[in-house]
Formats: sequence, structure tokens, C-alpha cells
Amino acid sequence: MGSMTGMPERTVIGHSTGDKVVLFGGLPLVGLVLGFFLPRIADWATRQKWVPFQGPLKLIASWDGWWVVAICIAIGVIAGVLLAGMALDDTLKVTITNQSVEFLKNQKTVTVPREKVAVAFLDGKEIVLQDPSSRELAREKHDQLKSEAKQIPVAFRTHGYPWSDAGDPHESEFRRWIEDEPDLPPAVNAVLRVRSKAFGQGDKGKADLRELRAEVTNLGYTVKDRDKKQYWRLTA
Repeated sequence: MGSMTGMPERTVIGHSTGDKVVLFGGLPLVGLVLGFFLPRIADWATRQKWVPFQGPLKLIASWDGWWVVAICIAIGVIAGVLLAGMALDDTLKVTITNQSVEFLKNQKTVTVPREKVAVAFLDGKEIVLQDPSSRELAREKHDQLKSEAKQIPVAFRTHGYPWSDAGDPHESEFRRWIEDEPDLPPAVNAVLRVRSKAFGQGDKGKADLRELRAEVTNLGYTVKDRDKKQYWRLTA
């Protein structure tokens, strides 16, 4: 989600004015409409035997008066604003300057100095930065639409970063991980085994996948994920 904005000294991907208008304009508006019609929806639902929570629905349907609609609208708008804030917080913001690249998501920031970056590229929907030894300095999933993603290489090149249109220079070195992979040290296999269980565990799983990827990196290997499968290579 989002588009590119910014002045010559910096380029920002994500969290554009358009993003904020859509989120903070659209979601509260949806909440307002739902709040306005909630008593009528509840009244309709009480006549449908298959709809669960009949008790609370009958209570809402029995309420009458302008104040009921006003309260429902207020709750809907507040819920919309809260959802918009959560959605924006879960959207990657990338700030690119001639000195560094900053990734911000879920109130966590990763900053990579320009002098450490040997190559930058897109791997699917992930922005990846590597150092001269092929170690990954960052791997972050962007939220841009396909048409907007074309501007990502332009932004990095504008600020002097080496960009690979061909993707990962080390792509051919990746192998799919299998349990107790004989070509991996026991310590790496142990981390990847724990990591494989983190898929499908929601936000906690995402945090574990990130943390354990860093652990694998520290052990001298690189790991990436595709369709809940892990692929690894030796870091040069």
C-alpha cells in the first residue's frame, strides 16, 4: 500500500498522504455507516434463526431512540480510527537517504548505513540489502501495489545504492531445508527446526521468524521463506 513521496535528500516508500486518507477516511466512514444501521441489522438478524448471539442482538434491536443511533455511530467511528491506526502500524515505511536506509514497521526500526550495502534488490515482495560478504543486512516485505513497486529501484538508484534488476546474485545457492539436513551444522538445524514451527502462529510467529532468521545469520548462514518453507545457503 502507498506510494512514493519525498524531497531530493530523502525518499519515503509507504505511509504516503494517500495511504492515510484511505485508512483514516475510509475505515471510520465504514464504521459510521455500520453504526448507523446496526439497530436495523440487529432487528433483521433476530428473525434469522441461524444467526448466533441472539441474546445481545435482541437487546440491541429492542433499543429505540436517536441516542442509540448516535452511540452506535460513535463506536463505529472510534473502531474505524483504531483499525486504521493498526493497519498503518503494520505497513512498512522505508526512508532512503544518501547515508542510510531506515525500515519502520510495528514501531520497530532497522537502520542500515549506506557504506555497508554492496547490493540491493527485490526478492518477490521483499526488499533485501546485502553486504560485500553476501550477508543480509535487511529483508523486509513491502506493501506497495505492483505499479508502485516499480519506483523502488528508482529510489535506491537515486540515492546511489547498487541495485540488481536480476534479483539475488546468490539465488542459485539456496536449497530447501529438510529436517536434520546433513550439510548443516547441528546448531543451524536446531534453529531451523524451531523456526519451522513458527509459521501460522500469527504475530508471535512472525516475531519468532524474524528473530530466528537473525540467529541463523549470526551462525554464518542465510535463510529465506517461500510458502511456509525454508530455504538456506552458506553466507560467503
